[in-house]
Amino acid sequence: MNQQRSFRDAREVGDGLASSLLRVSGLQERSELRRDVPVGWIRCSELLETPAYFDEWRALLGDWLLREHDAAPARTTASYVMTWYLHVPAYVGALLLHHERRVPSLKPEELAFRLADDRPHPDGMAVLGDAFHCLPTDPGSARPEATVVRDERALAAVLRARYLAHAARFVRAYAPVSRLGRRMLWAAATDALENSLWWAGRQGGTPESEGAGVADAALVLDATYPPLTSASTLRLVEGPDGHREWTRRRESCCFSYLLPAESECDGCPRTCSR
Repeated sequence: MNQQRSFRDAREVGDGLASSLLRVSGLQERSELRRDVPVGWIRCSELLETPAYFDEWRALLGDWLLREHDAAPARTTASYVMTWYLHVPAYVGALLLHHERRVPSLKPEELAFRLADDRPHPDGMAVLGDAFHCLPTDPGSARPEATVVRDERALAAVLRARYLAHAARFVRAYAPVSRLGRRMLWAAATDALENSLWWAGRQGGTPESEGAGVADAALVLDATYPPLTSASTLRLVEGPDGHREWTRRRESCCFSYLLPAESECDGCPRTCSR
């Protein structure tokens, strides 16, 4: 996971937040990470300041769902866009915490994303600021854009607070145009954060790296922090082949079951006891 870098290696790559993004990008295959906003990319703040843009995004998704499923229920498009948007600040924060033990600014003005050409989900993300929080042992801790915190628990608190601030702006902007309830939106925010922390570890491809992601989720969501709806629910269960595997209880519904021939997902809150 390259969490303990030598000071010599750090100096060779500059060790600002830009260097962190380069290192993390080299480890990821799922999404592109970058620093600029090319043509076709959109800042998160633009969406939140003009909520009508969410309607355009949902229309693109509706067209895709019609091609794939011959239906595009309004609740399904609203839920997919909700989940995809919240994934952006959650995933950026989770990746840098997991691999670098750094927390960037997650302000909507300093995050951007690109939609894929086929299915309109974010497949590229950009971190536009330079400031970050880090640990005292971080090679970049003396940089002017670095804020040092005492330990990992404090760093987790920074990530949680920054994500909550971004999610709160999203809830205020999206609730009126989506007609989804605020509890539903905060349940989705909880899912996005825990899933991203878990997924950052799973992408390592080994039980050890997945376990590290689970540990990060337990660190950041060690308790329920309202308006988030739950602490970490990750737990080990026995899979179909007899091996134990990690799973979690979902807090929000994606409404995929409204599509033709689809049923509720595993762990759907509609079917699982709370």
